[in-house]
Amino acid sequence: MARSKPSARNALKKLREQREELDAQEARLREEAAGELGKVLLECGAETIEPAQLRQLIRTSLAIGIDDALKRLSPA
Repeated sequence: MARSKPSARNALKKLREQREELDAQEARLREEAAGELGKVLLECGAETIEPAQLRQLIRTSLAIGIDDALKRLSPA
């Protein structure tokens, strides 16, 4: 029995299904990562920082680079 060539329609359908699976996996992994980061915040006592301040701290650190931010914060 000869196999028929996959159609573009079937390929698109499969691609959409894969994309949906990847989206679900990304959402699950984001939740897990958030939980891990939450544990780190609790371990270092950062739960007392206001969310807006923490957001600003992280954005600024990412803007200047993590390594540079750590150098600036470390005692000389």
